[in-house]
Amino acid sequence: MSQGMTVVILCGGRGTRFREQTEFRPKPMIEVAGRPILWHIMSNYAGWGFRDFVLCLGYKADVIKRYFLDYAALQSDFTVDLEEPGRIRYHGGERSDWRVTCVDTGLDAMTGARLKRVQRYVQGDFLLTYGDGLSDVDVPATVAFHRRHNKIATVTGVRPQSRFGELVVRGEHVDQFSEKPHVEQGYINGGFFVFSPRMFDYVVDHDACILEREPLERVARDGELMMHPHHGFWQCMDTARDLERLEEHWASGRAPWVNWQR
Repeated sequence: MSQGMTVVILCGGRGTRFREQTEFRPKPMIEVAGRPILWHIMSNYAGWGFRDFVLCLGYKADVIKRYFLDYAALQSDFTVDLEEPGRIRYHGGERSDWRVTCVDTGLDAMTGARLKRVQRYVQGDFLLTYGDGLSDVDVPATVAFHRRHNKIATVTGVRPQSRFGELVVRGEHVDQFSEKPHVEQGYINGGFFVFSPRMFDYVVDHDACILEREPLERVARDGELMMHPHHGFWQCMDTARDLERLEEHWASGRAPWVNWQR
């Protein structure tokens, strides 16, 4: 059963830090275990019961549009009746009860502008995330937290694994060695948001509007931003090594973000 909230996914960036993969396709279409990471993100939300998606497209928007236009054909055998153009029968294959709205929000738009440009497709409270990260965030619990505090915005705070080893020392004596520790000082933006419709009053339809700058900074100053901490799995995909980690999780058969039947 659908939870009745729209999931907005930011899919329009150029992914310049991962240029070896994004030269020919947008970052959300980089494949993890043979499927675009976008599919994994959407499958995770759908596993929680959230199946209404609005995709904010930009860089190479046609690649994502084509993927969803051809989705049924890519997952199934099919028969095309050439005497009746457009008549296609699909045989078996995967079926997804998702509703996907693809919106071209501009090639050079920043995240705030992209959000503002999909406002007409969103009703009531909504979820927002990025098209390049996976987590086992308990989305319904985050939504419940958001509804309890009744503020404009909730952000999931995470303590990601450091890219570098950490040494805890006394003088020259190492008390603790940790090769890949989690960040212990404070939280960072985990990229899983819940917003009230009032969030749209803080973003503007101008390419330079960056959601994570003035809009969310102002929401915080107004006392309307709350954090829901997450201490489980969280992994962005900015580098080839990040992609390799996600592939390793999938290959293990215990990928933390999988809350549906593989």
